[in-house]
Amino acid sequence: MTPAAFEKAALALPGAYLKEQWGDDRVFKIGKAPGKMFAVLSGKSVSPRSASFKCSDLAFEMLIRKKGIVPAPYMARAKWVMLETLAALPDAEIEARLAEAHRLVAAKLPKKEREALIP
Repeated sequence: MTPAAFEKAALALPGAYLKEQWGDDRVFKIGKAPGKMFAVLSGKSVSPRSASFKCSDLAFEMLIRKKGIVPAPYMARAKWVMLETLAALPDAEIEARLAEAHRLVAAKLPKKEREALIP
């Protein structure tokens, strides 16, 4: 998956928006500002580009056993994984994982904000 395809998939999710943080990292969020992040794409200064996202407890345990996927630095305790490269998973699986990350984070938003995300 290319960084542009990752960004397109993340921003296609209901209520998702992009914020650059921590230098040039691309942080995908939902909810009212400051929002809650559900995925991060490393900035252009990092090569190869890596990506991190929230996942369920079970998915976390399964994914970190795969080559090229590790617990996300600083966020592993919240069940985030990091793809060391965007080639660590097939494109379709990355899209599905982004949708799941979005759903998990949206579920923790206040009711009014959650309802606004329903397409």
